[in-house]
Amino acid sequence: MKLKPRLLAIAQMVKNNSVVADIGTDHGYIPVYLINHEIARKVIAADINRGPLNSANSTIKAHGLENYIETRLGSGLEVLLPGEVDTVIIAGMGGLLIRDLLNARPDIVQTVTTFILQPMVAQDELRKWLIHNSFQIVEEKLVKEDHRIYEIMVVQKGHQEIPDDLYYDIGIKLIENKDPLLREFLLKHIQKNKVIIEGLKDQSSEEGCAKRLSCREKLEKLEEVLQWLNQEEKLLK
Repeated sequence: MKLKPRLLAIAQMVKNNSVVADIGTDHGYIPVYLINHEIARKVIAADINRGPLNSANSTIKAHGLENYIETRLGSGLEVLLPGEVDTVIIAGMGGLLIRDLLNARPDIVQTVTTFILQPMVAQDELRKWLIHNSFQIVEEKLVKEDHRIYEIMVVQKGHQEIPDDLYYDIGIKLIENKDPLLREFLLKHIQKNKVIIEGLKDQSSEEGCAKRLSCREKLEKLEEVLQWLNQEEKLLK
C-alpha cells in the first residue's frame, strides 16, 4: 500500500515494535501500513462513525491482517483500556477537538508513551494546551500535500519551556531542525498576519487596536526567524 505524503509521514514517526491506536482511522490505511512494514506489533483502529470503520474493515480484510488489526467503534480514547497501547495517533482533526479528546481520558493518557498528533486547525491552541498540561513536543515535521502544509507533532509526557509565544505558532522543533518546508511555512504565516493587519487598519476600537498591535509584534518575530533562516542557508552554501 502506498500512502500519500501526510499519512506516510505520520506512519514513519511510529517507533518499531509499537502497539498503536489510530483514533479516527477512516479507511484504515495507516494501521495496514504499520503492520505490513513491521513497524507495529498490533494496531487498534478506531472511529466514531460506522461508515469509515466499515471501510477500514474492508481494507484490513483485503490485506489479510485481521489477526493484527482490531477495529473499534467509539469516540476518541474512550475505546481504549489503560495500558493497552503505547502509541496513539490522532490525525486529521481540529486542534481543539484533539485537546478535548486527550482531556477527556487522563487515565488513558497517563499510560500512553507517545502521541502522534496532526491537527488541521488551531495548531497554536493545541501546542499551548500541551505545554501547559505537562506534555513536551519532542519532534515536529511539516509535510506538503495538494498545496497544503500539514503540521505533525510527536508528543510525550514531560516539562518543556517555551521561550516565546511565537513558538506556539511555529513549533520550536521546526526551527531547530530547519525543516525543509520552514521557509514556505514562515512566508504563509507572514502573509496571513499582513492580511490581518491590513484588515484592521481602520479599526479604532480597543480590541481592534490590541489585535493589530499583537499581529505587528508577531510579524516582526516571524520576519526575524526568516532572516535567521536566510543567514543559516547562506552559511551552508
